[in-house]
Amino acid sequence: MIKPSKDGQLSADAGVLLPIMAPRLQADVHPDGYADVALWGAGSLGRVRFSPIAGPYIYAPNRLVSKRGGVYVAQSRPVMLIGGVNLQGIYPARRCAWWHAPEGRSARAKVSRSDHRRIFEMDWGVLIVEALDSGLRIAGGASQDEAEKALDLTNEAIIAEAADYVTRCDMMPEADSLMRSMVSQGIHAALSSIRRDENGAFAGLAAGQAYSAPARTYYRDGYWTMQPLLTLAPEAVREEIRLLAKGVQPDGEAPSGVILTGPAQSDAWQRFVADCKANPKTHKRAVPEYHNRPQDWWSDHFDSPLFFILFLSDYVDATADSAEVQLHWPTVKGITDRYLRLAGPDSVLPLKPRNDRDWADNVYREGLVSYDLGLFVGAMDAVARLGENLDPALARRARETADLARAEIEAKLFVPATGGYLDYGTSGAFVEDHLALDSLTLSRFRAISEQKAVGLLRAFETRLETRHNQEQPYGSWGVMCAYPPFKRQGDLRSKTAFPYRYHNCSDWPYWDGVYAEERLRLGLGGARYALTRWWETCLDNGWIGAVEYFSPPYGRGSLLQGWSAMPAAVALKYGFDAANSEPMS
Repeated sequence: MIKPSKDGQLSADAGVLLPIMAPRLQADVHPDGYADVALWGAGSLGRVRFSPIAGPYIYAPNRLVSKRGGVYVAQSRPVMLIGGVNLQGIYPARRCAWWHAPEGRSARAKVSRSDHRRIFEMDWGVLIVEALDSGLRIAGGASQDEAEKALDLTNEAIIAEAADYVTRCDMMPEADSLMRSMVSQGIHAALSSIRRDENGAFAGLAAGQAYSAPARTYYRDGYWTMQPLLTLAPEAVREEIRLLAKGVQPDGEAPSGVILTGPAQSDAWQRFVADCKANPKTHKRAVPEYHNRPQDWWSDHFDSPLFFILFLSDYVDATADSAEVQLHWPTVKGITDRYLRLAGPDSVLPLKPRNDRDWADNVYREGLVSYDLGLFVGAMDAVARLGENLDPALARRARETADLARAEIEAKLFVPATGGYLDYGTSGAFVEDHLALDSLTLSRFRAISEQKAVGLLRAFETRLETRHNQEQPYGSWGVMCAYPPFKRQGDLRSKTAFPYRYHNCSDWPYWDGVYAEERLRLGLGGARYALTRWWETCLDNGWIGAVEYFSPPYGRGSLLQGWSAMPAAVALKYGFDAANSEPMS
C-alpha cells in the first residue's frame, strides 16, 4: 500500500492512518476525515471531523502532504494544522480514558466561541478548534491558556516546524529508500517519545501512543528507546533516569513503569484503581491488579531494577557524567542487594518467581530465565565498573558474582540440541527450551562466551529468521521472537495463548534491532533482513510508524512504539554499508 521514496518519505495512492506524537499533542488522523486528539498527561480531548483530504499522499514523521491539503504538526506548542479541508463536526471527549468515570456535569464539556474558534473546556483539558479558509487549526492544553498560546503560532510557523522535524528525523540520506525511510520513522519514534508538561519541563519517555492514559514511563521500554537518544538527546536520558529512580523502592524493587499524570487525570486514575480493588469482579482483567503504590504502574517487575542500573551505565559510558552515579548509588546498592538475595541454593543466579512480570508479561516464567539472567550479569558488570572507586567492596562482590554467574549459565542453561539457551525453567522440573530471541541479553551483556554467542546467533538465523524456517506456514515475513511455540499452555495468558501471536512467535522490531546489532558486533554481517523486513511488512500493510509487534495471522500492535527505534539506532551506529552487508559464512 505504501512505497518508500528516495527522499525517505512514503508515498501512497490511498490514504492510511497517520499516527501523531509531539512533545504535548498526539492524535490519530484517519484517512476518511477525522482526528482523535489527546494530550500527554491529560488524556483524550475529542474527535474533530472534516472533509477527507484527496490523494495521492506523501507521508513523513508527523506530516501528510497532498496536492489539495495536508497535516502539519508543530513541535514547540501543542497545535496542528489540517489544510485544504472543511470542518464537519467537533465531539469533545466525555472522559479522559476508557477507565475514567466522570460524575454528573463533569462528563460534559463547557463550550464557548470566540471569532472562528470553538473552545471546549473539560475537567482534565481544553480543546480549541479554529476553522478558517486555509483549513483547521487544532490545539490542546491542560488549560485554556496553554491551548490559546499554541494558536499564536501562524500557519507558516507550524508548517516550518513540521518541515524542520522531518529533516531532523532523516538521518541516513545516503541509504536506499527502504532503509532511509525505516531510519526516519524509527528516529521519529524515539524523538517523539520525549514528552513535556505544560510548562515545557521533561515529562518522561513515552512507550508509545497507547501509553498516555494514565501517562507513564517504563524501565525496559525506556532503556531500548534511549539507545539513539544517548547521542541525540542525552539530557532527556539523564532526566529519564531521575524519574525512574523515584520508582525504585529502598529494597530494590521497582514497578514496570512510573505514572506521570497531570493532577486531573491522576485523581481519576486513583479513583479507578480504588474501585478496582474494592470491586474486582466488575472490572476488566486488562487492568493489572498489582498497583501497590500510587506512582506504580504494575508493581514488582523482575527486570525493571536491572534496567535501571543498565540505563545508568549506558548513560555514563556515553556522556562521562559520573555525577549521576553518585546521585543514584544508594538506589544501585539496594538493587544489587536485592538480586543477591534472590539467588537459589548453592547458586548466584537469581530465581524469578512464577509470575508474568518481566517483558514477556503474558507468560508465567519462573526459575532460571535466560533473558533476566543476561540483564543480571550486565548489571553486575556495570556495578563493578561504576563502583570501582565509589564503593570498592560492593564492586568486588558484583564482579565475583558476575564471573560465577557466567559459569552457572553455561552449565545449567545451554541446550546443545538447539545451540541456544533455555527460555525458562528449573533443573529437574519443567523447562521451556525453545529458541527465544530475548535470550539475546546473554550475548549483548557478555554473559556467555563469544564462541557461544556466535552459535546462538547462527541458531536464530536458521530457526527464527522466517526466510530460513520452512516449518512455520507464513513464508518470509520477519524474525520471530520464539520458535517453536510455547509447550505448556498453562504458562500462557491473553494474546500469547495463541501460537504466532504476541510473545508466542510474533516479530518484535526492537528485538530485531538487538539481534542485528549482535550480528554486526560479532562480525557476522547479514543484518539487513532483521533491520528492514519488518518495515517492508509494515509498508505492505499500510502501517505508518514503528509498530510494537506483528504477525501474519494477527496483524499489528501499537504504532509509534518508542523501543521499535532500535533498528534505526543500530543502522546509524554501524553505518549503511555495515547494515547492508551480506551474511558471513
